[in-house]
Amino acid sequence: MSRAAEDPEGAAAGGRPGPAAAPAGRGRPRSAAADSAIIEAVLRLIEDGASIGELSMEGIARAAGVGKATVYRRWSGKSALLLDVMRSLDVPGPPPGGDSVRDDLVALLEFLRRRGLAKRGSALLRTLVSHVRTQPELWAEYHDTVVRARREALLGVLRRGVASGEIRADRDLEMLADLFVGPILSRALLHEWKELPEGLSADIVDTVLEGVRPTAHPAG
Repeated sequence: MSRAAEDPEGAAAGGRPGPAAAPAGRGRPRSAAADSAIIEAVLRLIEDGASIGELSMEGIARAAGVGKATVYRRWSGKSALLLDVMRSLDVPGPPPGGDSVRDDLVALLEFLRRRGLAKRGSALLRTLVSHVRTQPELWAEYHDTVVRARREALLGVLRRGVASGEIRADRDLEMLADLFVGPILSRALLHEWKELPEGLSADIVDTVLEGVRPTAHPAG
């Protein structure tokens, strides 16, 4: 899990948060336990009903049982901290197996479905995304470091489907990607009361693939 910038100027400029090298011979090493305590404190405060606007670096420090300076040494401000909180909820998806386009698509969607069943992650992500979306630089960074990799994995499978003749070459692959992941993301993030039942991933994949398979033309 990446941590936010030790360098306030780098974070303000929109660079990817990350620990700065400590000056040689002075200072104490960063504590992974303190990092985790601070991240967990933010998650707990939001779960307990605190709005993003109500969160403060001072309150987060108190909830984490650390000094305010400890938080500011790691993050330049609340938005940079919230970006790392979002990242903490993310786990890598499965690499495509490469044997079957359909099976790879089902595996990618099944990963999203199971994440959607993790109510803590879904609820917290809804809250955090609504805030980070109002911060263009932070949203762009989250998209580039988390969302883009998943999107590229899905597009890679779709390109393989076109090359193998399983998907028509005249289809817009970006739109197809949305058709595959849209139903699960909609239920997980927008309509959390809707179920994500077993078999949903396969149903989505088979329904979309049915519509984009090459049409067999009759001989003659």
